[in-house]
Amino acid sequence: MNKKTVTFIGAGPGDPELITVKGKIALENADVILYAGSLVNKELLKWAKNDAVLIDTAPLNLDEIITKISDGVNANKKVVRIHSGDSSLYGAIQEQFDRLLELNIDFEVIPGVTAAFALAASLKREFTLPEITQTLIFTRLEGRTPVPVGEDIETYIKSGASVVIYLSAGLIDSLIERLKFFLPDDYPVVVGYKMSYPEEKLIYGNISNILSLMQENNIKNHALIFISPVLMETKREKSKLYDRDFTHGFR
Repeated sequence: MNKKTVTFIGAGPGDPELITVKGKIALENADVILYAGSLVNKELLKWAKNDAVLIDTAPLNLDEIITKISDGVNANKKVVRIHSGDSSLYGAIQEQFDRLLELNIDFEVIPGVTAAFALAASLKREFTLPEITQTLIFTRLEGRTPVPVGEDIETYIKSGASVVIYLSAGLIDSLIERLKFFLPDDYPVVVGYKMSYPEEKLIYGNISNILSLMQENNIKNHALIFISPVLMETKREKSKLYDRDFTHGFR
């Protein structure tokens, strides 16, 4: 790592072992570690050096975070910034990149495992199935942060794609009100709570009962909502990849 370089790490969905090898090595070598304390599993910090400076950024604003990073790199320290999941999704990270570029501080980004992939792993399901859907959409509902015009959940669900909804567990009631106008009551919905954490839960329901199931399990946040035609499939089309009669270039 160069003198004036910061490393951003996607730490994964919760299980500390889901950090990448490259991310773990960067964490082990860091002199200063900034982490989002309300989201990042603190078990990750067990790999920090004994003398590493650990900074919980939960109570800090953007200016304060950038000051901490800048102070570290200007003191020739190896600075690591940990984000939950993968930094490219809902991480409020671009604003940090922009500020560092203004300060002529370079950075690298190490990708992580987003919670949706931990959800698929726990479900033992693919998001894409041949002739069912070949499209996966990550989205969120409008709350305190608005959603751009044209990015409405109805369009995404009607497209037949697999849809994973982030940051919207507290809006499940309004979501169901919108979906029940065009989806049948028995259309499947899965909610994944705190994926890959020890307290992980998978709630299997449908349009008619998922709200009550979430209330029974007291799930209000830290959850993904998964809606997809792949959840309805019991007889699946086989992929062409391993079909004896299908010619291919790569396998």
